Amino acid sequence: MRATVSIVFDPQSEVLMHVPAGASPWSLDQARRWLDEQFNALGCEPVRASGKVLTADKLLAIAAAIGAGGFQADPALRDGYAQAAAAALARDVVRVDIGASTVSS
Repeated sequence: MRATVSIVFDPQSEVLMHVPAGASPWSLDQARRWLDEQFNALGCEPVRASGKVLTADKLLAIAAAIGAGGFQADPALRDGYAQAAAAALARDVVRVDIGASTVSS
């Protein structure tokens, strides 16, 4: 699967990532584990009073914590995020919009 993941930080800042067709696809469990690890490592907080954290919440919080510069500076982090987003949502196209707090595919 070749997937494209874009993160919009603001109207002038967007990071576009591709998961190459030859890359070994991640399983749903692998994607969830990576997202959980990053969410915790980056000190992200649940946005819901119940404490429940949806996959979309994790994608938004992780992207916001890393920032555009972080993704540009760390190819392994960028690749991991792209792989995890595509696998967790089972989509070839994922758009994460930080300002609008939306994740769409």
